[in-house]
Amino acid sequence: MTLRGFEYLAEKGARQCDHSMPAVIVSHGFMANQKTVKHYAEFLADPGFAAFTFDFAGGCVLGGKSDGKTDEMSVLTEADDLCAVLDHVRQLSYVDRSKVFLMGCSQGGLVSALVAAKKASEVAGLVMFYPALCIPDDARRGKMMFARFDPNNVPVYFWCGPMKLGRCYAKDAMGLDPFKDIESYTGSVLIVHGTKDKIVDARYAEEAYRRYSERCGAANSVELVMIDGGGHGFVGRYDKEALEALKTFMRKNIRD
Repeated sequence: MTLRGFEYLAEKGARQCDHSMPAVIVSHGFMANQKTVKHYAEFLADPGFAAFTFDFAGGCVLGGKSDGKTDEMSVLTEADDLCAVLDHVRQLSYVDRSKVFLMGCSQGGLVSALVAAKKASEVAGLVMFYPALCIPDDARRGKMMFARFDPNNVPVYFWCGPMKLGRCYAKDAMGLDPFKDIESYTGSVLIVHGTKDKIVDARYAEEAYRRYSERCGAANSVELVMIDGGGHGFVGRYDKEALEALKTFMRKNIRD
C-alpha cells in the first residue's frame, strides 16, 4: 500500500541544506485525517522544522489520501505505517537524523508512543496531545466510543459511528498493555491533556507521566501540561495553550 502525506518547510531552499534540519512527524487521530493536524505542522515548520503529516492506511472516514480499508486498520497497523514514515524521513538528505521527533493526537498519540518505544534510538522526543491510551481498556470492555460488542466474541465487522472496523482493530487493541508497551522510551516527552476530556480520562495521561518520569534519563525531561477546561481536541484558547507548551518543549530539546 502507498501512504500519502505532505511536507511543510518554512523556506523554499531548505531542502538544499545538508543534514541540518530537525524534523517532526505529526500523526492524526481516529477517524480523522492529516488536515486535522496541518496547523501543528505549519506551526512547527515556521521556526525551522521539516514537518510531515500523512494519512494512516485505512485510518480516515473521509478525505484520506493513503491506500487501505478501514476494516483492515488497527493501532498496530498504524504503528507500522508510522515506522515506514519515520524510515522515509530519516533518509532525507536535509534532515538531522539525531533530531527527529514524533507527535500524535488521540489515537495518533498512542501510536507515536508505541513507535517511540520500538525505535527509541531514532526518536529525539515524543509529543502526545490528548493521547488515547484508553483504547486497550475500552476494547477489553467492548465499549469503544460509539461501538459496542462482546469482547469474548468480537464480530468480523462492527461500526464505530460512521467508521466500519474489522475484528483486527479490537483484537490488536486487546493485546496491548499501553503503559508497559510505551514506558521503555527514555527520551524527552511532552503530554498535553484537557481536564474536561470526556473520551480519554485524564488519569491515563497522569499515569503515562508517572511511568515515563520513573525511567527518564537525567539529560531528558518529561512534562505533563493539563489544559484547564480543555476537551478531547483543542480549539480556541485551549489550542493556544497547547501550542505554547509545544513551542517551549521543542525549543528546549533542540537547544539541548
